[in-house]
Amino acid sequence: MSSGTSVNLRGRPAPAGTGTLTTDLDPQVARIARAPEFQDLVSERTRFGWILTILMLVVYFGFIGLIAFDKSLLAVKVGGTASLGLFMGVFVILFAFMLTGIYVARANTRFDALSDALKRSVAR
Repeated sequence: MSSGTSVNLRGRPAPAGTGTLTTDLDPQVARIARAPEFQDLVSERTRFGWILTILMLVVYFGFIGLIAFDKSLLAVKVGGTASLGLFMGVFVILFAFMLTGIYVARANTRFDALSDALKRSVAR
């Protein structure tokens, strides 16, 4: 690549005006972006984020779909005066907290390990 060529995070030439890294400004950043450890970290974190996002969307829109199409099911009384809809709504909220906890656990273990491997490879 010639001097001043923009590269994307995969180290490939990027289209002009895409707001990517420029090798002239910081060759260290471009070197990190091309590192296989960085590629693994970005790929794994992105894939995991999409999985969690899809799970949350399915649960949330499933609940909204029940509200829209089967109100009678949500109106069923459970445990006295509380309805099934109340318990399902609380489940949606708790599910979001659970997914957050899962992400934090993965970030503190796997993603931190990948970050440490990246730091070691860059330090060489």
